[in-house]
Amino acid sequence: MQEDIPTVSLPSGVNVPALGLGTWMMGEESRSEPDEIASIRKAIDVGMTLIDTAEMYADGKSEEVVGKAIAGRRDQVFLVSKVYPWNADSKGTIDACDRSLERLGTDFIDLYLLHWRGPHALRETVAAFETLKQQGKIGEWGVSNFDTSDMEELFAVQGGGNCAVNQVLYNLSRRGPEYDLLPWCQRNRVPLMAYSPIEQGRILRNAELIRIAKAYQATPAQIALAFLLERDGVIAIPKSSHPQRVEENRGAAGLDISDEDWDALDAAFPPPAKKMPLEML
Repeated sequence: MQEDIPTVSLPSGVNVPALGLGTWMMGEESRSEPDEIASIRKAIDVGMTLIDTAEMYADGKSEEVVGKAIAGRRDQVFLVSKVYPWNADSKGTIDACDRSLERLGTDFIDLYLLHWRGPHALRETVAAFETLKQQGKIGEWGVSNFDTSDMEELFAVQGGGNCAVNQVLYNLSRRGPEYDLLPWCQRNRVPLMAYSPIEQGRILRNAELIRIAKAYQATPAQIALAFLLERDGVIAIPKSSHPQRVEENRGAAGLDISDEDWDALDAAFPPPAKKMPLEML
């Protein structure tokens, strides 16, 4: 019997799975669509019900794929999408959300994020997000690719403290957020959502990661995901277009890694000793 996926509480008290599914690069080739839909449905089947997408991904086609996959199952999914920075003014945010809702085939997005900082004032974006909440089109809003200083600036804006999530690049090989961003988010009860949690596969060839994975009869990807699941207030959203790999990733929730092996991972992938600029892909 599989271990339950741990949950993370948003500031509103809503609980979401700490292991979800990313859809970056889905929708780019029509021939891949059946596998992509099957992967999203497999994620829902195994409890990875947080599904992340964006209007940017494949120019909206990722949202269309997600919409097809969740048709008839919308009530089982915690749906996340994002607005382009250049769309994020008072009117553009609402128009972009309406387009995303249409592509997703739903009338409600659970969590709507500003994809990264752009030309519009944060107060304008926040006000638009709050309007979308009042209109019942979104449940929560958040940000993506915000460093500590960005979060402090956001919280100084009227309504900015309602931010529910910050989605950033975070994995074993990109541990910069641990120096100050993750602690700041933990203190302020803002979960960190880790995109590219296995570095698009690049870290999986690391010899120490492979050694530890073998010791637990696990895959390197499972160990890399377990590393994130071990941290308070962190949500990992690995992307996979293969249902079998989605199910494999799900197994990360059942791993119990020893302190000795966590220390070995720290030696192989050292935590930051100083402030590092927030990285992006």
